[in-house]
Amino acid sequence: MTTSTEPLVTLSDRYVQAVAYVAEKHAKHTRKGTNTPYVCHLIGVSSLVLEADGDEEQAIAGLLHDVIEDCNVTPAEITARFGERVARIVVGCSDVMHSDEKADRDYGERKQTYLNGLELAPAETVLVSMADKVHNARAIVTDLHESGAEVLNKFNGEPDKILTYYRECLRIGKAKDITTKLLIPLEIAVEQIAGYVPATSVA
Repeated sequence: MTTSTEPLVTLSDRYVQAVAYVAEKHAKHTRKGTNTPYVCHLIGVSSLVLEADGDEEQAIAGLLHDVIEDCNVTPAEITARFGERVARIVVGCSDVMHSDEKADRDYGERKQTYLNGLELAPAETVLVSMADKVHNARAIVTDLHESGAEVLNKFNGEPDKILTYYRECLRIGKAKDITTKLLIPLEIAVEQIAGYVPATSVA
């Protein structure tokens, strides 16, 4: 077993506070189509950020990445509690700035707006976004293996649009030179999803 000479990321009380914060904010939320507490996803994303050599503030942003669009928390509140950098990353990882917008806006339009923002975002934000996409894509693959292609129908977008969205996220991640610790598992998951989407339906 080899030991690294790189300094370890030491998690402070801010991280513990962030876990408690999202556990409270998402207390009534579950993963789509399951009874799994939503906080499991948030902790999973944060874990992937740390495994990809992200720092504590990026890991906190991983925990908070859905709190704006799902809980109507404002960037100002995040800034007050966890700092401006964390808030900036969370905003960059948010589809919308209020949960009502999810129902009001077309899936394709909403995701394209997200992708446009991701193209312009700094690498520190894109890394957190890629961790989110890895965790989500892996969950989709597991569901596909267990239940088949109909699993894709639980999402707001059509299967071909979902696949295109993940492929575009992967493309942006590569363009931003995000670590392969995230891009390799994302690429594997995306191609497995592609196996369940008819090729003729993908633009």
